[in-house]
Amino acid sequence: MKKPKTLLFVFLVIALSFFSFRSLLRPGYFPMHDDMQPIRVLGIDQCLRDGQFPCRWVPDLGYGYGYPLFIYYSPLAYYFMEVFYLIGFSFLGAIKIEFILTIVFSGLAMFLLGKSLWGNFGGLISAVFYVYAPYRATDVYSRGAVGEFTALVFLPLIFWAILELVRQGKTKYMIFLGLSFGGLLLTHNITSLIFTPAAVFFGILLLWYYKKWYLLPKLILGSLLGIGVASFFILPVVFEKSLVHVETMTYGYFNFLAHFVSLGQMFFSSHWGYGSSEFGPDDDFSFAIGLIHWFSAFVAIILGFWQRKKKSFPFLVFSCFIIIGLAAAFLAHPRSVFIWNKINLLSFLQFPWRFLAIIIFAFSAMAGGIILYFKKYALLVGSLMILAVIVLNFNYFRPADWFPTMKDEDKFSGQLWEKQVTASIFDYLPVFAKAPPAGPAPDNPEAVSGEIKVLNFKKGTDWQEGELEVLSSEAKVRLPLFYFPNFELLVDNEKAIIDYKNDLGLITFDLTQGEHNFYVKLKKTPIRIIGDLVSLASLLFIGGWLINEKKHIF
Repeated sequence: MKKPKTLLFVFLVIALSFFSFRSLLRPGYFPMHDDMQPIRVLGIDQCLRDGQFPCRWVPDLGYGYGYPLFIYYSPLAYYFMEVFYLIGFSFLGAIKIEFILTIVFSGLAMFLLGKSLWGNFGGLISAVFYVYAPYRATDVYSRGAVGEFTALVFLPLIFWAILELVRQGKTKYMIFLGLSFGGLLLTHNITSLIFTPAAVFFGILLLWYYKKWYLLPKLILGSLLGIGVASFFILPVVFEKSLVHVETMTYGYFNFLAHFVSLGQMFFSSHWGYGSSEFGPDDDFSFAIGLIHWFSAFVAIILGFWQRKKKSFPFLVFSCFIIIGLAAAFLAHPRSVFIWNKINLLSFLQFPWRFLAIIIFAFSAMAGGIILYFKKYALLVGSLMILAVIVLNFNYFRPADWFPTMKDEDKFSGQLWEKQVTASIFDYLPVFAKAPPAGPAPDNPEAVSGEIKVLNFKKGTDWQEGELEVLSSEAKVRLPLFYFPNFELLVDNEKAIIDYKNDLGLITFDLTQGEHNFYVKLKKTPIRIIGDLVSLASLLFIGGWLINEKKHIF
């Protein structure tokens, strides 16, 4: 009877999540801060159709000069969107489906963790709390922070895999840990950075509680397997960071000093807005964790401490989550500035309030355990908790505006298109460009000196080719393409020298009089090749293990 009962609770998680995504179940689209989702999915689609996998260089960003976007920007959510586009949905439809599914699957993932900790009903409570956290509504409907809210799917899965691996010691949970951690790394590297210490803390506490230190190697191997799965992305991010402008990501508006959150904003504010994060406490933006979330966390720790001897495991888990939640709250508060100043890596988080994602995870996971202390009234208390969190928060889950007639062609033309190809243009701009371009890339190669006639010109995602006639004795030709390490140029089927020492860092080369053909393509650097091979080997290992153990996985 266990499976049918669990399936009933799975259905309840999905059904109770409805009010969090109901606004997306209609034609059209809505505005958000990071309104770059359509062009990013388009870039993935162009790459796959062009045979560029994994996708690294997209052709339309950077004002049409091309951009190494997916070398540095976590790609997994956009591959999910691409799947739905390939099935037959529009780009905008695929984006909305991904938004909906990440809400639902994050709830199901939290149910899985909560069920392992507290049982089916406790898992349901934790799942509903996780779905209806106000910060999730901010992420989805205001910020449009696809990477961050998709990452929320993997946080409970990582904790669940750690918990079951320590409890049971089975290799399958090491594999699940690797897949979950790899998924997180590929979805949002910033969330990966701030969440990993919490996962390590949880794992150490469990090893201590169960006295199973001999399982530490399996936890480490599972984590390394996750890094292996994500290596095609992680290694270039780490070792090729110096190839792009990243300095603009940490100063001006993006300086972390301007984006701490006050206690009032986290604890007491009921303000809801769709504006931006600004210096000081007057943001038109919500940083509320949620009254019911804070209250439930407070009740949970009191109950856990009160009966700490009778129910040592719940007390351990409550203590773990309250430490994680309060530590995250402290790091979002101005009082933690001394830590931010000492750890330079934290500056790339840009917004200290990103730690709110860790708080809602910790407090939601903890909420389901409260009913353990109300045995006779567990159903009543749990039902009231679920009702309260939905009633208090469901109205946050809607966009500021809706454009019912908007279609793909609207996003990919006119001012909306220009806004996407130029937005955040300095982020990940190759360092060989001293400044971003002031206007769109030309349709054809141009002569910097001399005179040329373009006979033929084609371009793909990471390549360009054509035929040129040089009318003067010699000419210097400039392509509408940023230079980036390992672009390789062939002129008349022979390797040629690329000159990129110009203000925009564009690929230029010399030609003599007459007709010439050229072909330029981005080749993989050694670190990209190593990353691809490590990811492939990791996936082959997982695939081989799954095939060998398919009868014993579930």
